[in-house]
Amino acid sequence: MIRVVLTDDHAIIRDGVNSLLRDEADVEVVGEAANGQQLLDFLETNSADVVLLDLNMPIMDGFTTIGHLRRLHPHIKVLVLSMLDHERYVAQALEAGALGYALKNTGRAELIYAITTVAAGHTFLCTAIGMALLRRLQSPEINVTETPKASTLSKRELEVLKLIAEGMTNAEIADKLFTSKRTIETHRQNIIEKTQAKNTAALIKYAVSNGMLSE
Repeated sequence: MIRVVLTDDHAIIRDGVNSLLRDEADVEVVGEAANGQQLLDFLETNSADVVLLDLNMPIMDGFTTIGHLRRLHPHIKVLVLSMLDHERYVAQALEAGALGYALKNTGRAELIYAITTVAAGHTFLCTAIGMALLRRLQSPEINVTETPKASTLSKRELEVLKLIAEGMTNAEIADKLFTSKRTIETHRQNIIEKTQAKNTAALIKYAVSNGMLSE
């Protein structure tokens, strides 16, 4: 069971997410907070696996909260849930220590996948953000450090990387390539190690910079 805390200053958002997750057998909402300080107070006496975190909040915003969570509760994974879709905010949140970034208009299935992915310690970037980054690749704020050449990836890894950049989940890639989800997860890990990309956004940048995708 993945224990989730919802942190957003709008009660209607928390109610909506609660409703989406209510019938999910593997996810349990164990608490709510209206800002970062309330979240930290809650975590003093309660445990959680994943925090769904808004960025724009009073008293303590999401970016500051992520820093405190890394220091005080390093085992808790952070999934940003925001309306901010500019790559500057995505890069800043991931750099601060968030493992995932999703928009508030993300559908139920993708949100659940995001929670399970982040809970497992893997990076998640919602499809809408991934496609937006493809349209704004010239931003200097999302970089791939010392990216090796595409030839270091196998033919299948290149194929998987292209599908990741198109916003497909591991399960969707597995179905498309007629293989298992575990195999795709292995390919994904190998790709991350070979490209030294820190997150999915960097993988997308890698794919485009190596001529695998058009902007």
